[in-house]
Amino acid sequence: MRTPQVEPAAGLPAEVTIYEVGPRDGLQNEKTVVSAATKVEFIRRLEAAGLRTIETTSFVPAKWVPQMGDAEQVLGALGPDGVGRRRPALVPNERGLDRAEELGLRAIAIFGSATETFAQKNLNRSVAEQYAMFEPVVKRAKADDMWVRAYVSMCFGDPWEGPVPIEQVVDVAERLMGLGCDELSLGDTIGVGTTGHVHRLLEALDQRGIGTDRIAVHFHDTYGQALANTMAALRDGVAVVDASTGGLGGCPYAKSATGNLATEDLVWALGGAGVRTGVDLEKLVETSVWMAQQLGRPSPSNVVRALGGGQALAGGEALEAALPPETDEPPVG
Repeated sequence: MRTPQVEPAAGLPAEVTIYEVGPRDGLQNEKTVVSAATKVEFIRRLEAAGLRTIETTSFVPAKWVPQMGDAEQVLGALGPDGVGRRRPALVPNERGLDRAEELGLRAIAIFGSATETFAQKNLNRSVAEQYAMFEPVVKRAKADDMWVRAYVSMCFGDPWEGPVPIEQVVDVAERLMGLGCDELSLGDTIGVGTTGHVHRLLEALDQRGIGTDRIAVHFHDTYGQALANTMAALRDGVAVVDASTGGLGGCPYAKSATGNLATEDLVWALGGAGVRTGVDLEKLVETSVWMAQQLGRPSPSNVVRALGGGQALAGGEALEAALPPETDEPPVG
């Protein structure tokens, strides 16, 4: 398999932690419910490809997100491998935490909003009210020695409210981190961020005492800016990046939210820049081709399309047979 020519790039960290969100954020918006067995196999394949941190599922009510209604089944099948500090799951409230604790999870994530409209749509609460919901969750989790991440959605723009002031995002981030969270993930939920905006937001957070050593970035690729925005964040000192194998993703409560930054595209870019990720690109592409077959559609990842061959383009073995045979003759036209 082709690999990028390595030319170390100045200003980047020596190593980046990829926080893989494919099994949760990647699948949550799929209209066809993916079986628990397929999700377990997906996670196993991601582990085999070298991804160390994998967000496995979400403890939200099935009526909210039907795709995540099998959390106990998935984690039960994974056994001890599904509950460690590198296997976080999303927890919206104390009932979700109860379910996580019953299974012995050691890492969770809460998900807040920087805007009022999305807070109401996603949490059925105002921005101010979300803190009261999350405070006992974080307090209990930390008392149980859990690792806790805080997501903030709509950090760069909101489909209902438009541009989101940087200070508004920082205020929400500061309140959430003040609850005792270990890591903050900045979400460009609808993919409208640009590199200068990324720099300004990170600068403003640093001025409030939230340094890049506690920050992760989570970019969606609606406008094709996810990789550029990620590289900008890395040059500002961020070393944790959320990505989804195959570029899967979306948000059920924000219809303009398209797929996440593809893990393969990130691994290719970082590998070429001499940045360590610990990920086996060939195995990762194989995993994306396999998942495309399960979903019956092609992967949106550029690297998967380039390296995955006919199956990546067609999204399944059945369609691969329709591709023209390989030939040594030059193309016509």
